[in-house]
Amino acid sequence: MKLKENIEAAWDDRGLLGENDVQKAIHEVVDQLDQGILRVAQKESNGWKVNDWVKKAVILYFPIRKMETIETPPFEFHDKIPLKSGYKAKGVRVVPHAIARYGAYISKGVIMMPSYINIGAYVDEGTMVDTWATVGSCAQIGRNVHLSGGVGIGGVLEPVQAAPVIIEDNCFIGSRSIVVEGVRVESEAVLGANVVITNSTRIINVTGEKPVEMKGVVPARSVVIPGSYTKSFPAGDFQVACALIIGTRKPSTDLKTSLNDALREYNVAV
Repeated sequence: MKLKENIEAAWDDRGLLGENDVQKAIHEVVDQLDQGILRVAQKESNGWKVNDWVKKAVILYFPIRKMETIETPPFEFHDKIPLKSGYKAKGVRVVPHAIARYGAYISKGVIMMPSYINIGAYVDEGTMVDTWATVGSCAQIGRNVHLSGGVGIGGVLEPVQAAPVIIEDNCFIGSRSIVVEGVRVESEAVLGANVVITNSTRIINVTGEKPVEMKGVVPARSVVIPGSYTKSFPAGDFQVACALIIGTRKPSTDLKTSLNDALREYNVAV
């Protein structure tokens, strides 16, 4: 089956959505996403590559699906996308009331506390999705990541060319932190509690003699806390939120150390 060709054709002409071959192609893409065979984005030798056509298939999945009642007594849902199932065979621990939608890949060893994982997301081996954390559509979460309580990982479907949020291997994302708009957190980085990073958020490295500013990417092994800077407005000067890189994870910091220990190395109150 020519998956990509059928998806691209239907994207350009929605009148094709009624054709059997097109519907089969869309379902096959979502099924392969669910199994981890296809990914919305994957890391290659020259960086991360976003597969736009796979995102298009996810978007096209919605109009060809009908609303259905999903009963998991005593709960009832009414949606177009079924819930993910078969966790025992996948080696995934799922604590009530954790929910993942079909079309999200969840690898073995993942622990889902009461949380939510949306279609198109990829959650790699050994990751903890803690209580009330959310993993948005198409977000890519690496191995041995800890998404602490209340973390919000943003999703993205449209525009199709937009990159998903990417959290690379061995990262700690502190409680109530929010990472959205295609931000990439590189491997082994630590975000303290309440860090909010969008694509326009200033990420300021304050470890040297002069601040170094960047946007959209948290460098590998960075230790990050919430901060603010002064910005002038017509009504006066006010503080605007930013993210401060206050150090780098030391080699002595074990990959499985707690977020608190990683921050205490830099005398940050937790």
